[in-house]
Amino acid sequence: MKMPYFRVNDKCNGCLSCVENCPASALDYSDQGDQRTLKHNMTKCARCGQCWRVCPQKAIEFQHLLTGLWDDVVTVDLIRCQVCGEPLYSPAYQEKLTDELNSTPETLCAQHRQRQAASRLQAIGAGRTRAKMGDK
Repeated sequence: MKMPYFRVNDKCNGCLSCVENCPASALDYSDQGDQRTLKHNMTKCARCGQCWRVCPQKAIEFQHLLTGLWDDVVTVDLIRCQVCGEPLYSPAYQEKLTDELNSTPETLCAQHRQRQAASRLQAIGAGRTRAKMGDK
C-alpha cells in the first residue's frame, strides 16, 4: 500500500532542489536509464517543510504531511460479547488466550464478566447461608 504523505505533482522537473536541501536526508533519487525517480523516506522526514519551501516549481504538496490522515493497515474479524455484542477481540487473539490459559475464555465484555462474577459470589454466599441454617 502506498502511503499518501509525501506527494509530488506533475510540475516536478527533477532539479533536485528538494533533495539537496533536505536537512534530514529524507529525500533521495535514483537515475536508471533515461529516468530519474525521486524517493522519500517517511521515517527520516522531520516534516520541516524545507523541501516545499525550496522547490522552484511548487511541485511538492506538503499539506499531505500535515493532515494526520489514517491509513488502513489491516482488517480482522471480531468476536463480540455474547450478551450485548460489544466488540472484544479477534479470533487470532482468542486463540492466543486459549493457548495461554489452556481453556477458551468466555466471550463476555468487562461489564458482563463482572456481573457474572457477582452472580457466582451471591450463589456461593447463599449456599453458605443455607449450610449455616442447616447446622442450627
